Amino acid sequence: MALPERSAPEEPPPPRQARGALRWLMVALAVVSLVLAVLGVVLPGLPTTPFVLLAAWAAARSSPRLSAWLERHRLFGPLIRDWRQGGRVSRRAKWSAALAMAVCAVLLLWLSPSGWGALAGVGAMACVLAWLWRRPEP
Repeated sequence: MALPERSAPEEPPPPRQARGALRWLMVALAVVSLVLAVLGVVLPGLPTTPFVLLAAWAAARSSPRLSAWLERHRLFGPLIRDWRQGGRVSRRAKWSAALAMAVCAVLLLWLSPSGWGALAGVGAMACVLAWLWRRPEP
């Protein structure tokens, strides 16, 4: 008895394009997120990956040209493709996030006038890191 052939997983349908004012708000969100992502590449403590993913999400719903550019981008493209293929995050991105959060935690604990506020921030970063390290890798 022959086993049925397994077909390749189907691509999800493309997201619905926003129209009118909502489209322009989504384009603005994509552009602002992309600017923040670029700043996150050079500024410690400002995350890159969440802003890239937000920009990709907004661009996919508002600007096919910006969305295609993001997916082909040398730096941002792999992040987007990995996330879309099962929420995967590369080990390099995980280590980068852990290092940036560690630097921020030290600065927060050192410079914060409120001990409770600093501990809350460090606790939030620890929760995000725990979630991040549980994500599958490509």
